[in-house]
Amino acid sequence: MTDSRAEPPQSYREFSLVLDPSIYEPLPDDWLVGITDVVGSTSAIRSGRYEDVNYAGASIIAALGNAWGAFDFPFVFRGDGAAFALPPEGFMVATSALRQVADFARANLGLNLRIGLLPVSEIRAGGRDVRVARYAASEKATYAMFSGGGLKWAEEQIKNGRYLVKPGRYTTKPDLTGLMCEWTPFASQQGEILSLLVEPYEHTGPDVFAALARRMLAVFDDASHPVPKDMGVPKDKTTYVDPKQWSEVASNSDFRKYDDCLRLTLDCTAEQIDAVEAILAAAKARGEVNFGLHRQSHALMTCLVPSGRPDSHLHFLDGMDGGYAKAAEMMEAGELAAALSW
Repeated sequence: MTDSRAEPPQSYREFSLVLDPSIYEPLPDDWLVGITDVVGSTSAIRSGRYEDVNYAGASIIAALGNAWGAFDFPFVFRGDGAAFALPPEGFMVATSALRQVADFARANLGLNLRIGLLPVSEIRAGGRDVRVARYAASEKATYAMFSGGGLKWAEEQIKNGRYLVKPGRYTTKPDLTGLMCEWTPFASQQGEILSLLVEPYEHTGPDVFAALARRMLAVFDDASHPVPKDMGVPKDKTTYVDPKQWSEVASNSDFRKYDDCLRLTLDCTAEQIDAVEAILAAAKARGEVNFGLHRQSHALMTCLVPSGRPDSHLHFLDGMDGGYAKAAEMMEAGELAAALSW
């Protein structure tokens, strides 16, 4: 995986396969990993600014892809931020895009976007790895999945002040062409929209985690897709999308992903959520995983339609009322409680 313009690695159509560590390929030492996150995102969401937070979170993906000239690099949307990887020749492009989106978030959205960049070699020196696999959500939309613990380690370092990208003196506006929030939030059809994060502890074997995740995923069904089968309601009442196009929107969404942490945005019954929470609580008591979940009434979709390839549109899902950010709060509280118990 030394050439970002080379033929992409194999993609897997069955989501459960991305829980198998053997399909992941290590990134080269000289590749770069970038991390962004909105500082104080839960407070902003509490003020009703969930769309702004998601837009800021996805902004680096749009800005970087437009500057790079392609969206063929690995990236993952995380609600209030994102992570990506680029080959070393992308250093200047990545640094510039990071500075641009941070300046944009501050000036246009009133949000503080933390930005960081570091080589994979630093992550490996810290005892973690960055490995990538590709999940084909549909024939036209492929998402990167990450394993190895490297993204979590990098995020922790950046939050502690290491590897931060300093603001630029003469920052230009980022090219956010194609990034839009054109749909009103989707109301739950089953009862509640669930935002769920599940993270294995370092000592948890991949087979143990994969078995747990599959057991948990089996609780849900096709109706758990958060994008409704019926047409969504556009903010612009003049927008028209035919049923086939809407079906592609649903197929191209990232409502489930893995980036050292299993991330799910699902439309569920209260009974399904209770069943999964019981499974995870038992696994946490056994010392296998930590998890966080948040229930809300609506899901939110942020869309990316690359200008060069509008057929490869991508749709990023999160819960409207806190989503992944609130689930992460619960997970962090669990980590703190575990640390204090030692």
